[in-house]
Amino acid sequence: MTVKRRRLRHAMAMVAAATALAACSAGGGEPGAGKASNCANEIPKKNLPVVTMWGWYPNMNLVVDNFNRLNDEVQVCWTNVGQGGDEYDKFQTAITAGSGAPDVIMIEMDRIPTFQIQNALVDIRRYGYEQVKENYGEGAWKDVSVGDAIYGVPVDGGPVAMIYRKDIFEKYGITPPKTWAEYEQAAQKVKDAGGPLFGDFAANVSALTMALQIQKGANPFTYDPTQPRTIGIRLNDQASKDVLAYWERLVRKGLVGTEDQFTPEYISGVINGRYATYISAAWAPGYLTGAGVGQGEDTGKWAVAPLPQWDPDNPVQVNWGGSAFSVTSQAKNPELAAKVAYGLYADDESLSHGWKNQIIFPLNLKALNSPEFVDHKVPFFDGQQANKEVYVPAANAYQGVTYSPFGQYYFDAMTKQVSALIQGSVTAEQAADRLHEDVVTYAREQGFTVQ
Repeated sequence: MTVKRRRLRHAMAMVAAATALAACSAGGGEPGAGKASNCANEIPKKNLPVVTMWGWYPNMNLVVDNFNRLNDEVQVCWTNVGQGGDEYDKFQTAITAGSGAPDVIMIEMDRIPTFQIQNALVDIRRYGYEQVKENYGEGAWKDVSVGDAIYGVPVDGGPVAMIYRKDIFEKYGITPPKTWAEYEQAAQKVKDAGGPLFGDFAANVSALTMALQIQKGANPFTYDPTQPRTIGIRLNDQASKDVLAYWERLVRKGLVGTEDQFTPEYISGVINGRYATYISAAWAPGYLTGAGVGQGEDTGKWAVAPLPQWDPDNPVQVNWGGSAFSVTSQAKNPELAAKVAYGLYADDESLSHGWKNQIIFPLNLKALNSPEFVDHKVPFFDGQQANKEVYVPAANAYQGVTYSPFGQYYFDAMTKQVSALIQGSVTAEQAADRLHEDVVTYAREQGFTVQ
C-alpha cells in the first residue's frame, strides 16, 4: 500500500469515526453531579462524582463493578466504543473536535506517544503516582512514559516466549533451543527428517519483529518530549538488519512458514501440527484457547520455554502488547480521573479473574509475584508452571522501550517491507534501508527534525 493510500484510508476512517462518535460517547456525567448517560454499567452510589471511561477488556463489567463497590470517593461510567483501532478513531475525532472524549481511556502502550504529542493525555505523576509506583516494575512504567512524564497506568503486558509442540519435539529428538543459533539448527534437523515447519515469520506482526530486533540490540526510536518535534530514528542499524537476515535465511531454507498470523488458515495450521513452535507473548494461550487450539486431540501437546537468546550470557527479555488506563486532557477533574485510572483492574478480585480466565497477563506486582499466580499450573500447557518457569522471570527482567509518536505508520511500513522480503523482491539489508527511509520521510513530512 502506498503512502498516499495509507493516508487516504486514515482520512476516511476519521470521517466515519466522526459520525459514530456522538452515538457512542460515554460523556454526560459532570464530576460531582452524580449523573452519567450511556453507561454499560449501573452506578450504585449515585451521590458520588462520576468519571467516564472507555475500555474493551472482556471482563470490564466486573472490573468496573468492583471499583464502584469498593470506592467511596468516585464512581465509573463505562462504555465500550470499540476495540483498538475503532476506539482510537473515535478518540482522534474527539481530540480534533475538542470535546467528546471520556475522562479515562484504555489504550495500548505503543499508542500513548501518538496521543501524547497531541496534548490529548495528562501526565499523572502529580495525581498520586508516588503512592502506587511500587505496584509495577520499571519496564512497565517505562512503556507508559514519554520522557519523565507518566501517561498511563499499566495493566497487562506480553513478555515473549517460545511456545512449542511437545509431541513434535519428542518425535524428532529436539530440546528447547536456548539460542537463536540452536533454533535454526533444530529447525534444520526437523526438516531433514521430513518434519513440519519449525515456526512462522509473518508480515502482519510488526510489533513482534520490532521486539525481536530490540532483543538483538536495536533501538528504533529515541524521543524526548522536551523537544517534541525532534526524534531519533534508527531502523537500519546492524542489529535490525541481522534479525531480518536471520529470518530471511530461515524462510529461504524452508525452515519456517510465512503465513499471516491471526487468520483461520494460520490457526488451522497450528491445530494440525504444521508448526513446531510459536514465538509469541504471554497472552497467546488465551488467544489460542479461544481459537480452538489445545482442545480435543490437541489437548496436552503444548509447552512453553524462554525466548531463545542471541547471547545466553547476556539475556534480553522483550514484550509484545499490553494496555493501560490513561487520563485524557478533556477530563473534567484530572485528579478524580487519575484515581480511577490507578484503581481500575487493581483490586484482588479483578486481577485474579483476569489472569485465571486468560484475559490479561497482570503487571500489578501483587498479582504478578503472588504465589497463586506464580505457581499456577496452566491447563493449556498441560499443567506446566509456565508463569514460574518462563513468563514471570521474563516480565521482571523486561526493561521497557521507547515508542514513537507515529507507531501505526511505522508498523504499516514494516509490514510492507517484510512482505517484500518474504516474496524475495528485496534482501534483508534493502528492507531495513527502505523501511528507515520511508519512516524518516514520513516523520519529516509531519514536521519532525530527524536525528
